[in-house]
Amino acid sequence: MDQEKLKDMLHADTREEIASAITHGLGVIFSIVALVLLVLSATESGNTWNVIAVSVFGASMILLYLFSTLMHAISHPRAKRVLQVFDHAGIYFLIAGSYTPFALVSLKGTIGWTLFGIVWGVAILGIVWKLFSTGKYMWISNVTYLALGWICIIVVRPLYESIGHNGFMLLLAGGIAYSLGIIFYMWQKLPFNHAIWHLFVLAGSVFVFLSVLLYVAPNTGL
Repeated sequence: MDQEKLKDMLHADTREEIASAITHGLGVIFSIVALVLLVLSATESGNTWNVIAVSVFGASMILLYLFSTLMHAISHPRAKRVLQVFDHAGIYFLIAGSYTPFALVSLKGTIGWTLFGIVWGVAILGIVWKLFSTGKYMWISNVTYLALGWICIIVVRPLYESIGHNGFMLLLAGGIAYSLGIIFYMWQKLPFNHAIWHLFVLAGSVFVFLSVLLYVAPNTGL
């Protein structure tokens, strides 16, 4: 490979890393603002569980976007590898964190706690797997991300009834955005495919955030 071509490839990689860092850097800012708004809304409900549940959701967004931003912004190989593991593990945390308000505030009872236990149980196993598999068998993680993300179909009726049509459609839009983003994540030959995937992830977070903010956090039910 000639020096000029190698230089172009390195330059392209640098630009893509910068784009990926910026997109999820915006996610960090969004997540911090989202957490504040969620806690304020949940506090007005007067229900402690609301505050705890939305705080877990907000924290999961902040950690995911922070790990991702740092991973793409730092060029040191060893630090980058470590942050990549935390970045991938953070996806499990985000999925479980996103389910927490719907399980503990909207569904509640046996159904809610069962969903909460299943999602967090799988997420914890996934996080441990990511910490020890060091980037191997990514297809297993991708399948698990999708399956865990759509596990709500087993409680779709009570979930729909608890958050209403608009809340459910926002949640559904979030799930679709996350899922469509995987197409670009796997489209390795597309320039800036990773940054595009980041935008879909960010869109998914915005939709789920709106569903929680408007239809879950204010819930005053016991």
